[in-house]
Amino acid sequence: MSMKNRRAVKFSSLKPVANGAGAGSIRRESTPSDPSDPNSPLIEIDATDPAYKDWVDGDKDEKEGPITAADINPEYEKKKQNFFVRTIWTLVMIAAFFFFLFMGHLYLIAVVTAVQIITFKEVIALSSVPAKEKNMHFTKALNWYFLVTTIYYLYGESIIYYFKHIVVVDAFLLPMASHHRFISFMLYMIGFVFFVGSLRRGHYRFQFTQFAWTHMALYLVVVQAHFTINNIFEGLIWFFLPASMVITNDIWAYICGISFGRTQLIKLSPKKTVEGFVGAWICTMIFGVVATSVLSKHTYFTCPVRDLGANLWTGLECTPNPVFLQHTYTLPLPLQPILGETFTGAPIYFHVLLMATFASLIAPFGGFFASGLKRTFKIKDFGDTIPGHGGITDRMDCQFIMGFFSNLYYQSFIATNQAVTVGGLLHSAIGNLTPKEQVEVFLGLQKYLAGQGLVAPEIVNCWTEATKNQ
Repeated sequence: MSMKNRRAVKFSSLKPVANGAGAGSIRRESTPSDPSDPNSPLIEIDATDPAYKDWVDGDKDEKEGPITAADINPEYEKKKQNFFVRTIWTLVMIAAFFFFLFMGHLYLIAVVTAVQIITFKEVIALSSVPAKEKNMHFTKALNWYFLVTTIYYLYGESIIYYFKHIVVVDAFLLPMASHHRFISFMLYMIGFVFFVGSLRRGHYRFQFTQFAWTHMALYLVVVQAHFTINNIFEGLIWFFLPASMVITNDIWAYICGISFGRTQLIKLSPKKTVEGFVGAWICTMIFGVVATSVLSKHTYFTCPVRDLGANLWTGLECTPNPVFLQHTYTLPLPLQPILGETFTGAPIYFHVLLMATFASLIAPFGGFFASGLKRTFKIKDFGDTIPGHGGITDRMDCQFIMGFFSNLYYQSFIATNQAVTVGGLLHSAIGNLTPKEQVEVFLGLQKYLAGQGLVAPEIVNCWTEATKNQ
């Protein structure tokens, strides 16, 4: 029987729903059976549902067998499938996050670098015009050249700063470290001159748009993300806490939003609600305090890295930053009758609450910015790198701002100012003293160590004889 004739057919397997069901609701047996059998398995269908109406009117293709939930509401089934895929890949990413965290600093730096490059590629692709790029043979090459130049400058600055005690004593690395900024500037100027020389009449607007877009991507992606690497050098806790608080905030904003969210927060992201925003803030602060209480007990997380070969099993040793030590505070007079005169706790918890507040109230605007960018280019996601999540940029938009903020906050309020460091002393001696003066410093330090019983006097005499004729 054709679907067009089904309008006049009486379905014996469809029955009214009793006991207070909604008006127009019917039930249909999920499998063909005797309609008089009261034990027949039944599913409830709303007769006013447009999907059911189309099925009765014959607008859908004829389908043998029972009606499934996907036939009645395919959009719901699609969302449910996407939810499962998204959840699975969320767990995969969290597992990978902890894997690289425990493997050591070098692995984390490699991951952050890969994220930088992929994100830069996704952002640059937004403004690409393949037809014009075919005529401009060096457009993509210049984009990647500026990326490599920027990474060379940023990573060089970090290596010189954190590993000065290694760089300045190496005959090959010392000249590069001493002139690093000049070398970086000249590399950039080579790209700049090449860009100007490649300008072609009739393509000026496209080429300058690409130039501006590339530099915007370098700043918003590469420069901001690089501060996350500096956080790794300062101690894994300064990398883990900011990154995990952004992840936690995103998860709880979703949970609180679908649970009791009613008021729209911002038009750029219609699904974001004020209730979810505030609820996620509270949950993120709780998570930050709990995570800090666990991580602050392990030197692997609290110690700055001076050996890139360190991992969870090798551990790290250092003098703890005062921010992790217990302090006694005098409470304000109005609170003393309730909480007592003094309070003992580590300062890190106060800092974590402020960082959690930034992660909850400010960092999400990086996501809103990305949403506005996607609306501008009329795309749903920046890419399809992560199933169910879109591109890397869709997951990192808030992380870049948070990493930048965390490093600036750490340097401003938490880092201890060391007047003299081994690396700084070596750099000062090598860069400002003549070779003869450097030998004098070396021999003088040896004599001091011999007087303290740390170096054998014979070694001092040996070096004194060896350098006498120099």
